[in-house]
Parts: sequence; C-alpha cells; structure tokens
Amino acid sequence: MAWVGFRVRFAPPCAKQIAMKARVHITLKNGVLDPQGKAIEHALAGLGFSGINDVRQGKYIEMNLDETDEATARASVEAMCEKLLTNTVIENYEIDLDA
Repeated sequence: MAWVGFRVRFAPPCAKQIAMKARVHITLKNGVLDPQGKAIEHALAGLGFSGINDVRQGKYIEMNLDETDEATARASVEAMCEKLLTNTVIENYEIDLDA
C-alpha cells in the first residue's frame, strides 16, 4: 500500500493585540536645577529664537502592556516608575493609559 502524503496548513500568525498602551512623562521637580534645559535655552537663543525662557528637559517613555484592567495596569506602571524609570527624589512622573 502506498503512503499518501497530505498537507497541513497553518494559519498565518495574527498580529498580537495590545491590551493597553502606557505613556510616561518624566520631568524634574520644581527647584531642581536643569542644566540640559539651560543648554537648550541658550542654543535656541543662538539660533535666533527669542522669547524663550525657563526651558525644562524631560523624558518620555511609551510601552505596550498585556493588561486589560486599567487599575492593574496603572499600578504596574507606577511600580516600574518607582523602582526603575524615575529618580523620585528629583523627578515627577505622569502616566497616561489608553485601552
């Protein structure tokens, strides 16, 4: 008896859906000197831009989370900020979540 071959077809992998997107804005606290902000301010003035004062430089972090519950996602991102993403002694952070 001859062996009859067959084909197995696999569906192409579907794009993984992101449950939630987190955006973290990190800025220096008021009263903390910002040498990068000052350098940017001076560079802008050197390029001819006028009326620029008190430039503050910060960080922006964006991440996708496999989480559907907003409270759980926020708590997770807050823990990330407290443990790694920010220096809470000199920085503030703000979290935006999109489902």
